[in-house]
Amino acid sequence: MKRLGLMSLALLVGGCASMAPPYERPSAPVASSFPEAAQAAAAGASTTQPAADIDWQQFFTDPRLKKLIELSLQNNRDLRVAVLNVERVRAQYQIQRSEQFPTLFLGATGLFQPNADGRGNNSYYTAGLNVTGYELDLFGRVRSLTDAALQQYFASEEGRKAAQISLVAAMANTYLTLLADDAQLDVARRTLDTREQGYRLLKLKFDNGALSEYDLTQAVTLVEGAKAAVALLARQRMQSENALTLLVGQPLPQDLPPPLALDRQGLLADLPAGLPSALLERRPDVRQAERLLRAANANIGAARAAFFPRITLTGSVGVASDDLGGLFDNRVWQFAPRIALPIFDAGANQANLEVSEANRDIAVEQYQRSIQVAFREVADALAGRATYGEQLRAQQAQTAAEQKRSDLAELRFRNGIASFLDVLDAQRALFQTQQATIIVQAAQQQNLVTLYKALGGGWKDGAI
Repeated sequence: MKRLGLMSLALLVGGCASMAPPYERPSAPVASSFPEAAQAAAAGASTTQPAADIDWQQFFTDPRLKKLIELSLQNNRDLRVAVLNVERVRAQYQIQRSEQFPTLFLGATGLFQPNADGRGNNSYYTAGLNVTGYELDLFGRVRSLTDAALQQYFASEEGRKAAQISLVAAMANTYLTLLADDAQLDVARRTLDTREQGYRLLKLKFDNGALSEYDLTQAVTLVEGAKAAVALLARQRMQSENALTLLVGQPLPQDLPPPLALDRQGLLADLPAGLPSALLERRPDVRQAERLLRAANANIGAARAAFFPRITLTGSVGVASDDLGGLFDNRVWQFAPRIALPIFDAGANQANLEVSEANRDIAVEQYQRSIQVAFREVADALAGRATYGEQLRAQQAQTAAEQKRSDLAELRFRNGIASFLDVLDAQRALFQTQQATIIVQAAQQQNLVTLYKALGGGWKDGAI
């Protein structure tokens, strides 16, 4: 028994050599630097802290937005699903890991059967510890499966982090859209008030014969156009609030802090882009793809081990007696090793190995694809940061010019120098440029949020 135990222990300890191929991180199929990164650096950055090290509480300054993000992290159903998925995969890993150890059962049985002559009964009692079907992992099959399950668990944790980053960015962008809707709706309502006042003055002139019906009809066109814009923007505003409510995961509280204006959000515009290689370490979605690649690599080891013998042990140790009162007087044991060597399986093991290798190759492509997507997202956001400022400056200058043109057109009309058609054209152009300016303001802020997300911001190691 001692020799047998030592032999089993030696096999158990000396085995478990994984047959998975050595893991090598695939090369990143992207350029060595981001486009526009040099221009962004030349613009001057007041901080060298990477985006992934900046908490969202630091990045956002609007107290209303910060409260909404906090509520969404507590109540958003998509994030809850991501958290539950981590727990599910962790449990699956524990199940797989348990196969590396023998399972002990404590059991007791009683056997009763009649004698051959039909007179009386025979009885037999046993009690003890049992081990059933424990596999000696000589070729690392179980270990490879455990490694794969562990990497899938790590991947699910990275997926949870990626879900939080996406949620924070979605909350911020939806909130900025809502602020833009509010600003546009305010402009539309003020424009409608101005046009209605102008219409009343023109109607008075028309009633006194000092204005043609044609000019009055044009004034009606302006008023009705403003009413249509107010209705459209009101609908957009309600839809944006509905989207915000869905992200928060509950009705919006009534005691939220007052919001900051769209142009006073105070987002950090000088986030350093760093190098593309940093994305491999800081973006959870890229790390998730690499974890899944490692899992696929480990599965190859399990598929290779299936070609070799599989040894399982079944045994028991305990006591037995034909008399319940003397059950503990006799010790018994049983040891039944079993070896199974695949000889013919119609190519099933080979096909399974090919599937595992194909899955590994697919995981490589998906990993490299995730790097390319991350590179593109950062590059697009950097391009936006480099150009939105100039676009907004030009848009604001155009709005100021259109405002002056509208004032002059109205003055010329009142003095009889120009027709009301000039006023109509100027007011339409002014309203369009005012709306466009708000859209560009929101887009500039949202681009900064996107850059923060693309660089891995919104999640920080050690954060809850």
